[in-house]
Amino acid sequence: MTLGLVAALAGLALLDSTSIGTLFIPIWLMLTPGRLKASRFAVYLGTITVFYFVVGVGIVLGASQLFKHLDGQFVLWAQLVIGVFLFVVSFRFDGKKKLDTAKWQHRANRSTVALAGVAVLAGVVELATMLPYLGAIGMMSAADLTAGQIGLLLAGYCLVMILPALLLLGGRLALRERIEPFLTKISTWFAEKGAGMTGWILGIAGFLVARDAVARLFFM
Repeated sequence: MTLGLVAALAGLALLDSTSIGTLFIPIWLMLTPGRLKASRFAVYLGTITVFYFVVGVGIVLGASQLFKHLDGQFVLWAQLVIGVFLFVVSFRFDGKKKLDTAKWQHRANRSTVALAGVAVLAGVVELATMLPYLGAIGMMSAADLTAGQIGLLLAGYCLVMILPALLLLGGRLALRERIEPFLTKISTWFAEKGAGMTGWILGIAGFLVARDAVARLFFM
């Protein structure tokens, strides 16, 4: 396990922390009228964190079995192709397209059980766009890591993903209504610019994944 790998994974995790499921649904929960219930956050963030971790473990196990039958150079070249692909795809996202946030807000304001369901639903919906996470898993699988190291990195990745939401929650509990205008601005901005931001996330993720592959192919 190298410092460069850990730094790249931390960067990808921070990119993933800006998704609908890990940041903006939590913000909408903070903006729900009435007394803020921290227990609802525990249910939501706990559910989505466990969901991502379990999915990650499943993918890593499958990838590890696959990589046993493939040449290491081939795996790194495949990683490079994936990184370049992510970077190219990032230019296809329309920054002017607005996201429909009303349906997510409606679902998130139901019962606690429904809230846990929203967390799983958000995770499932994002499976198609969780390319930074898939890139991170590919980097872990291609590296010479033990099962324990991979599990530790996956757990750390998932915790970093929810860190911004936890920081905002702390601010909401400490500052109460004084932070609501700031949260409202973030929510409005995301509804208007979310699609364009997804393009930026994919572009940066593609660069990090490709950079890691190039470093291991040509400089290690």
